[in-house]
Amino acid sequence: MAVPIIIDCDPGHDDALAIMLAAGDPGVELLAVTTVAGNQTVEKTTLNARRVCTVAGISGVPIAAGCAKPLIQRLRVADDVHGVSGLDGPRFPEPTVEAEAEHAVELLHRVLTGHPEPVTLVPTAPLTNIALLLTRYPEVAGRIREIVLMGGSTERGNRTPAAEFNIQCDPEAADIVFRSGVPLTMCGLNVTHQALATPEVLARFEGLGTVLGQTCAELLTFFASTYRRLWGFEHPPLHDPVAVARVIDPGLVRCVDAYVAVELKGEHTRGATVVDLHGTLGRPSNAKVAVGLDADGFWDRVVGAVERLGRAG
Repeated sequence: MAVPIIIDCDPGHDDALAIMLAAGDPGVELLAVTTVAGNQTVEKTTLNARRVCTVAGISGVPIAAGCAKPLIQRLRVADDVHGVSGLDGPRFPEPTVEAEAEHAVELLHRVLTGHPEPVTLVPTAPLTNIALLLTRYPEVAGRIREIVLMGGSTERGNRTPAAEFNIQCDPEAADIVFRSGVPLTMCGLNVTHQALATPEVLARFEGLGTVLGQTCAELLTFFASTYRRLWGFEHPPLHDPVAVARVIDPGLVRCVDAYVAVELKGEHTRGATVVDLHGTLGRPSNAKVAVGLDADGFWDRVVGAVERLGRAG
């Protein structure tokens, strides 16, 4: 049975591939896509979600825009990574997929309460929408099967030396989500850095012989250029689809139980995820923390999903 999921995202090159994986893999059923400010403004991330769904032929999946800024701090977008549009690289056609009029939090609430079974949330962005959902509608927690997020790290960060972008963009929201008691899996930089888009991977997308395959190759080529310039990566890591892959096939992403706290006050560590892998704090686990990735199996799933979508289009 396909696992029903909602993706909460801020497309974003890796978010784009996460949406395609969710829509093109039979292991999950994509119920909705919600957007939030993060990699770019919410206006741009929502437009990008519409662009991705249009080029991938994804229809019948509602899209709704959510929060335009973090709960407390000011928004600082990642245009140095994703470009002015948030999805620089390919030329996208005008989107034919429209966004819903309702706020993302209201769409999340409606889908969760209306679906016959609990739904898995897959946030691949700052957790502002999810935190607002859990505080505005606390009763909805029982309708969430699990939250499988891309964010944080067991090691170092990428927005600051200590903090990963999605968590550091809205630490207060992340703190609410990690303390919510909802079953949670964290796919952080330590595991997503194992999902490297090598030249062989790009060749697989190009070899599909479809417009969508070529678009994915162009997305990853642009992403590679910024990762090389900013962090010296030879090949770019594809972060966000790892969280979707964990839902599709848990065996692809090995996890351990751990207590995770979000640092809110540190002068140099605000937004860091403090992951107690060895139980030194004596606190009960509140998350499954990803530590290993079957990279070959992961890429088989991603390329396979893009192939299905491209052929259907």
